[in-house]
Amino acid sequence: MADLSEWTSQLRRGLLELSILSLLDRNPSYGYEIATKLGAIPPLAAGEGTIYPLLRRLRAEGFLETFWEESEGGPPRQYYRITAPGRRHLKTIGQEWRAMAAGINGLLGPE
Repeated sequence: MADLSEWTSQLRRGLLELSILSLLDRNPSYGYEIATKLGAIPPLAAGEGTIYPLLRRLRAEGFLETFWEESEGGPPRQYYRITAPGRRHLKTIGQEWRAMAAGINGLLGPE
């Protein structure tokens, strides 16, 4: 029998990009806050060691940009916000996810 935790890990990795872009489409956020929000959704919980490299890649691809903002309780924080190309990418992968999820749900049938 295949290792369920490995399958779940691979699925989660594939959905983190969609999830992060969706969060940032609503509001700019800093890395720790993104990790905390995703952590509140157990299937998407990922450590900062996963989140920050993904944020850097999305920024390098032009889907995110960063800015610094003063923090009330400490040093300034680097915030991420989605760009226009990031919104287009989010729309495309969101449509792909909905089509895939609908297809899989159709194959699985009622629980």
